[in-house]
Amino acid sequence: MRALITGGCGFIGSHLAEALLARGDDVTVVDDLSTGQFDNIRGMVGSPGFRFAIETITNETVMDRLVSECDIIYHLAAAVGVELIVTDPVRVIETNIKGSEAVMRIGARYRKKLVLASTSEIYGKSEQVPFREDADRLLGPTTRSRWSYACSKAMDEFLALAYAKQFALPVVIARLFNTVGPRQTGRYGMVVPRFVGQALRGEPITVYGDGQQTRCFCHVSDVVRAIVALSDEPSAEGEVFNVGSTEEVTIEALARRTVALSRSSSPIVTVPYDEAYEAGFEDMRRRIPDTSKIRRAVSWEPRIDLDGILQSVIAYVRQVSPSP
Repeated sequence: MRALITGGCGFIGSHLAEALLARGDDVTVVDDLSTGQFDNIRGMVGSPGFRFAIETITNETVMDRLVSECDIIYHLAAAVGVELIVTDPVRVIETNIKGSEAVMRIGARYRKKLVLASTSEIYGKSEQVPFREDADRLLGPTTRSRWSYACSKAMDEFLALAYAKQFALPVVIARLFNTVGPRQTGRYGMVVPRFVGQALRGEPITVYGDGQQTRCFCHVSDVVRAIVALSDEPSAEGEVFNVGSTEEVTIEALARRTVALSRSSSPIVTVPYDEAYEAGFEDMRRRIPDTSKIRRAVSWEPRIDLDGILQSVIAYVRQVSPSP
């Protein structure tokens, strides 16, 4: 297979590139490095079958050539992270909607299979957990920029499914739930690398809100395995799949486990959402996926538990930022 990965210098994209190369696929990465980092793919540069282009996915001339030369598109390029959503909402909306539209339009031109990375943010603040792929969604008002990311990714899904229906574009949608692992940055508000960095530096671990909100964290290697399995499964075309762990943990408990596993003396402090982000910021209390659909489709389940996830991130941060 000849794979094209948009956002391939990012956290998940670079791990996906490694997995595809390891199984013998040719891999092309395109990334504008707005949030991705070239260091994430540096170890693959020069490998047989690997190439990269530092370019935006809205450059139609470049994308037309790259898409025409591939067999499958893994569309991971997006503006992500709660902090970015709050501080740069125009960039989030335009990148996610305009970029995806460009990729899908060119993909349809050459009838290339498209795997779209979507997000659990789609479900908004619904309380009908665990979330099923066909569940109703509940979002806040448009005056709260917090929900712009969820809406932009929902439009990506609507557009992908519309291309599938109207132009027979082979599409698979993976809704990712809190993917974590080495190379993830805490720069845009990602909670696990932020907690780990604070713990290893001996700084207070800042828990936003009351800490009783819950999440389910899935290791990037498990997520990549799911994405690849779905891309290989013909019956997955035209469908949406939750991809995530069902091991639920409060954010306060996550902070305590981070402290324990990193052998840190960091205190844990709570910070109101209004101070962490913006006045009137809204968050969901629980975010738990129903993964029965992907289990039926490709027999996928996560293999790495929460402690294993935290240990892998702690080891990675220690490696890239050793203590003086």
